[in-house]
Amino acid sequence: MYRVESPGHPTHYRFDALSGVPHGVFTRHGGVSRGPWASLNVGHTVGDDPAAVAANEARVFAALGVSAAHVATARQVHGVDVLRVTARPSGAPLGAADGLVTDVPGIALLMRVADCAPVLLYGPDRGVVGIAHAGWRGALGGVAARTARAMIESYGCDPGALRAAIGPSIGPCCYEVGAEVYEPFAARWGPGAVRQVAGGGVHVDLWEANACALREAGVERIEVAALCTCCRREEFYSHRGDGGRTGRLAAVIGLP
Repeated sequence: MYRVESPGHPTHYRFDALSGVPHGVFTRHGGVSRGPWASLNVGHTVGDDPAAVAANEARVFAALGVSAAHVATARQVHGVDVLRVTARPSGAPLGAADGLVTDVPGIALLMRVADCAPVLLYGPDRGVVGIAHAGWRGALGGVAARTARAMIESYGCDPGALRAAIGPSIGPCCYEVGAEVYEPFAARWGPGAVRQVAGGGVHVDLWEANACALREAGVERIEVAALCTCCRREEFYSHRGDGGRTGRLAAVIGLP
C-alpha cells in the first residue's frame, strides 16, 4: 500500500495487490466541504451541501482518471447483497446492496465509508473487479466473501488468482462493542476477531473478520491497510470518533 499525493488531486491510498486497475481509498483531504464534513465528503445523506458533494466526487474521479458518468454505486444498507453491474450506470444508485461486481471495461464501482471497512477486489484472470462495504453487520454476514464468490460464480474468476485489499476502517484498537456484537463475532470468526482489553472491554477486529471471510472464499492474496479511521481522525472521517456527525470517504475500483 502507498499514499498518493499529487498537485491538484485529493490524497488517497492505493494497494500493490490491485496494481493494473484504477482504484483508491481516499482521505478526508482535498475537497471543498466545510464544517464537520471538511473537506472531501462524498456522502449525500449526512447534511452536507449537495453542490459540495458533487464537486468532491468530481475530484475523486479525476484523480483516478475515471468518468463520473461511468461510476456505479449502491444504496448501502449494512447488508450482504451483491449486485452485478452489467451496463454503464445512469448515475443514480443501483439499489440496496453492499457489494458490487463488474466485468464491463470503463466502469468504476464506488462505496462510501466512515469506520466501516471498504474491501476492494480484482480478478486479473477474467478482468473483473468488486467492492464491498463491510461494517460489523456486513463482516459478520460475510459480505466480502459474497462479493468474492459473485466474481467466481458469475464470471469464472479463479479464487486463487483473486486479489483483495481491506482499506482503512475503525481498528481493533478503538472498536469496543457490547456482547450482542462480540459474542456472534467470536462464534463466527474465532478468537482472532475479538480482543479483550484492559478495563474489561471487548473490541472487534474488522480487518481480521473480513480477511477470514475472504479466505473462506478461497482468496489468498489479501492486503490490509491496518489504518484506524478513529485513531487518525485528522486524516479520515470516523463515525464513532466524530460523534456521528461527519462525512464519508470514497473507496473506488474500476476497469480501464
